Amino acid sequence: MASTVLHKVLSGAVLSLLKPLTRILLRNGISFGQFSDLAKRAYVEVASDEFTIPGKPQTTSRISTITGLTRKDVQRLRNESLDSDIGTSAKYSRAARVISAWISESAYLDQQGAPMFLQFEGAEPSFAALVKEASGDITARTILDELINIDAVKQWDDGRLELLVRAYIPMADDVEKIGILGTDVSDLINTIDHNLSSKQGQAYFQRKVCYDNLPQQVVEELRDTIVEKAQAALESMNEDMAKCDRDRDKKIKGSGRVRAGLGIYYFQDELNDQGKE
Repeated sequence: MASTVLHKVLSGAVLSLLKPLTRILLRNGISFGQFSDLAKRAYVEVASDEFTIPGKPQTTSRISTITGLTRKDVQRLRNESLDSDIGTSAKYSRAARVISAWISESAYLDQQGAPMFLQFEGAEPSFAALVKEASGDITARTILDELINIDAVKQWDDGRLELLVRAYIPMADDVEKIGILGTDVSDLINTIDHNLSSKQGQAYFQRKVCYDNLPQQVVEELRDTIVEKAQAALESMNEDMAKCDRDRDKKIKGSGRVRAGLGIYYFQDELNDQGKE
């Protein structure tokens, strides 16, 4: 009985998350057949990587058994590789890190704590030095072109570079913005998955606030207030995390390599029923 109820609730939850995803897929010309093949691939990859029997190799027959897919489909998907634009998520991460360092590292801040105007290269602090410190092996010109393209940085006539934003947001309808779908949503679902199976006291932070009877007249001002507070909170947490990142400070010691972070997002729906006056 408990299993039946759980499956029913899980099915409803999956349908809820599939609806906005389906909207994105249809808007961008992804058919059900293409989505179905991607879903099959996900089942095969997760079953292959995470549902193994200790000490035994994962076989096509076992993957077929636990996923319900045919052996033919499993074998085909195990033999194929999915082309993906690895550079999309890399560019997103690196451009975001450059802006993050520009607004938080003391070497790139003026006496008032605001991001300095930087020359592209030459005497430090320079934009090239900033990119090398925060972004690794990608060229400074590549990052600058991207930041200018999205109006995050302005280059003045004398060559100075001015940071115009405090967060990296790709241009609307850009391929990169779709690429972020695969990272940000995946992070949220992974957190929920961890919390569903974690022991008491080991859950990851997962909170939200929501009200469903707000008058239309207050929403715009409320949204601006929320964005301002959320951005300030993220910048504060960014400073804390940057101090512990070995890419930012080579002197930090320790074993292993962990990826961690915190995401904040705003949501809004128009409800059909009218609020009470």
